[in-house]
Amino acid sequence: MTDELGALRDAARLACHEHATIDPAQRGACAPRLHAILGAIGEGCFIEAPFHVAYGVNLHLEAGVYINAFCTVLDTARVTIGARSMLGPGVHIYCADHHHEVEGRKKGLERALPVTVGREVWIGGHATLLPGVTVGDGAIIAAGAVVTRDVPPGATVAGVPARVARLAGGDDAA
Repeated sequence: MTDELGALRDAARLACHEHATIDPAQRGACAPRLHAILGAIGEGCFIEAPFHVAYGVNLHLEAGVYINAFCTVLDTARVTIGARSMLGPGVHIYCADHHHEVEGRKKGLERALPVTVGREVWIGGHATLLPGVTVGDGAIIAAGAVVTRDVPPGATVAGVPARVARLAGGDDAA
């Protein structure tokens, strides 16, 4: 890890600690230190505590995003969460994609892929979004789902790995 990334990670840890330990009446929607390190935070966003973010600078929240308690965002690449989207408790979003061969992991080789969550998406508790995934506007991710591929707008996905259970307009998936 470079010194620059180490400094970003340290700042994020301090910000998350402040967010988790400050009096809720003083914290408000987002503790000041956490607010300061985020890439963007739109009007009306609310982040419950505790919350964990790897760097913060790559996390971009549009207006009205709600993030419930115990969520983790490993923002080693850009993570965008669209307006009025809601994340249930314990949702995890991962950008890091470690090398798939042992020798590569020993060398510390890794890449990071962005994750994009559209507008008005509902993500159920303990769902996990993996690197490179895009979730379309208005989609629903069922609690506990592991999203390994893109989710169409308006679709409902469930399971491990997540599969389309319902398409936009209420049609059941084939």
